[in-house]
Amino acid sequence: MQRKVPSAIEKITLNRATFTNVPIDGLTFVNFFYGNNGAGKSSIAHAIEKNDGIVWADGKSAADYDVLVYNQDFINENFVNYSDLKGVFIFGEEDIEAKNKISTLTDEKKRKADERQAALDDWSKKKALIDTALSDFQSACFSKTADIRKRFDKCMDGKKQKKNFAEAILDEKSPTEHDFSELERLYNVAFDETAKAYTELKKAGATTYGNLPGKDLLDKVIVSSSDTPFARFLKALGNTASDWVRDGHTHFTGTAGGKCPYCQQTLPAGFETEIAACFDEHYQQDIRDLGQFQDAYSQEIAEITRVLKANLTDVMPSVDLQAYQEKLALLESNFEINRQRIAEKVKEPSKIVSLEDTDTLLLEIGALIDDINKRIKENNDIVAAKRTSKAKCKTEIMQHLAFMLTAEVTSYQDKVTRLQNEIDDIIERGKKLKAKITDLTKEISDLNKHNANTEAAIDSINKILRDSGFQGFSIRAKEGVENVYEVVRKNGDIAENLSEGERNFIAFLYFYHRVRGSMSSEELKEKIVVIDDPVSSMDSTALFLVSAIVREMINVCRNNTEYLNPQVPGDYIKQLFILTHNVYFHREITYQQVGYFDCASFYIIRKNDNISTVKLCTRPSKETPTEKENYNPVQNSYAALWDELRDIESTIPALNVMRRILEYYFLQLCGYEGSDLRTIVLEKKENRDKFIKQVEGEQPDMTDYQLASSLLAYINNPNGISDGLNYVEDCDDADAYKRVFQMIFDALGQSQHYKMMTGQRTKS
Repeated sequence: MQRKVPSAIEKITLNRATFTNVPIDGLTFVNFFYGNNGAGKSSIAHAIEKNDGIVWADGKSAADYDVLVYNQDFINENFVNYSDLKGVFIFGEEDIEAKNKISTLTDEKKRKADERQAALDDWSKKKALIDTALSDFQSACFSKTADIRKRFDKCMDGKKQKKNFAEAILDEKSPTEHDFSELERLYNVAFDETAKAYTELKKAGATTYGNLPGKDLLDKVIVSSSDTPFARFLKALGNTASDWVRDGHTHFTGTAGGKCPYCQQTLPAGFETEIAACFDEHYQQDIRDLGQFQDAYSQEIAEITRVLKANLTDVMPSVDLQAYQEKLALLESNFEINRQRIAEKVKEPSKIVSLEDTDTLLLEIGALIDDINKRIKENNDIVAAKRTSKAKCKTEIMQHLAFMLTAEVTSYQDKVTRLQNEIDDIIERGKKLKAKITDLTKEISDLNKHNANTEAAIDSINKILRDSGFQGFSIRAKEGVENVYEVVRKNGDIAENLSEGERNFIAFLYFYHRVRGSMSSEELKEKIVVIDDPVSSMDSTALFLVSAIVREMINVCRNNTEYLNPQVPGDYIKQLFILTHNVYFHREITYQQVGYFDCASFYIIRKNDNISTVKLCTRPSKETPTEKENYNPVQNSYAALWDELRDIESTIPALNVMRRILEYYFLQLCGYEGSDLRTIVLEKKENRDKFIKQVEGEQPDMTDYQLASSLLAYINNPNGISDGLNYVEDCDDADAYKRVFQMIFDALGQSQHYKMMTGQRTKS
């Protein structure tokens, strides 16, 4: 698909005067702008001159070009008086050898500049690849660590964005894998505002039943060694009989009342003495020792149970007590079994009993307590140094994350190192190319110093003045001052009181030679040329010559494209902007330019309600509708009015344009008188009825009649509506006036002309 080929300036965004964020797209080598005075042309020229809102081609800037603007400011600055014009250096054609050498060096400089630009482009691509690698690395880091970062959110302050997090990973000097559960524990305490120190669990006393006096009696059959007749009787009955008698005597001795508690017979005299005689002193001591063991054991297990159960009060929440509680419950169960067995022994001293092992359980519980106390101590240490603990936690989390991302970091750093080495090579190559370009520039400059002069411009300007009939003044070198001109009359006096047309013409010739040459003898840059309304106050001869010069500039600019013009040498104008309101001048410089779609663009500038717009004039090609083609918005001044009317939405500007159309077409071309128009349109019955809407039984609607009346009156009184015709002020509907405007053409038999000028097609 055909497209506009960009040149030095690719786009302009206007924010000046009546423009607000107005883009100018589609810029190419030659750019034509048409607009009425006050529409905003000068704002575009100033924007280019001041480098305001300008988008340059890659690697280019305003410093690479001479930006030359011809406008009223240029005239005022250079022609304040006529005796101090700066000389323009024109590079001579006579020294063919020097010229050829300059051409060769210039071509070489251009090649080196292209190589340097290619290096800059390559540098930009490599930098972009580094940026892409960084972006990919940041995304990979963020994605892989999402869950951990969320879990340890309070350690991520200042690292919650991809960029900051990746930087922190790259800055980590000691990637280390840490125990994740330990990291969680440290984090939970260090960043828990309610965290506190806890009392360590206590162990039970070291004394156990194995060390209690009387414990050995559990394994001993305790019987009496008495040899009384009753004792011998009890022995004959067995050990249990002795235990039974002792137990019964113990329980009922104080309540028997001299009778046997079982058969209720009166006990014989001396029974108590006989009973006592059955149990000797050694037996009695064993019984007392066994009772003391029972009491001591009960006290011992009660204290152990109290201490171990007290550990379950205000325990650190993160401690798992299940194993401890299970061991403690088993210990209590064994204690109860042992207590019951000891009670049986006390009741039946002759019985041998064994106790459940509780020492092993106590050792196991002690080991659990040691482990729990270790964790409590760690918690308490963290709480005691909370600020330090937070810092430690943050450090270890980042070390752990950096360890996780080791592969990603290595891959990224290897890629960046490789790209940076390539960039360093490009930079070094660019430095050498820049040095070579500097050397070539100096060599060209030295040759130009010997081949450039300001006299050639004088001769050329004076020749054009003579050929164009301006014989009352000329330009000459100022005596005694190097490279300065002065404008003089025929008698040699400094020219004064030149007409505006004369001044503008010589100013344009001076500008033209500045475009051809340079203000310095040492350097010749490519030009960005802006020409803003150059033919103000000029007569037809000057206008014709200026148009011819501008066409030459267009061809010079086009020599940068594939459309070469061998009759016009040089390609020193890189881009050209021409702005005008003059229809004749516009037509003179734009004919045969519409077909160069890719290197020529047409724009129209309009201002409505003090708001300016710029429109690129392209449309679907008549031959190939899928492609675009240029169209010239200015066929002639009359056609321009119709184009302007299409886009106007405000009433007063629309009325002004409609008045000018009606005057030009009906008064100048068709020969009507203003009063005739009113008579034909509003007084002939067949036409009058078209402007007055009449519905039977209702008042006639005179709206269109009044609009037509005010519009026709406006032709003869363009400065305002008077004589009671103030309907314009009451009606602010531009579309209503446009509708009535069409009705006027219909009433005058010119509907086909209206349709032609508005782009409507009619069937034959």
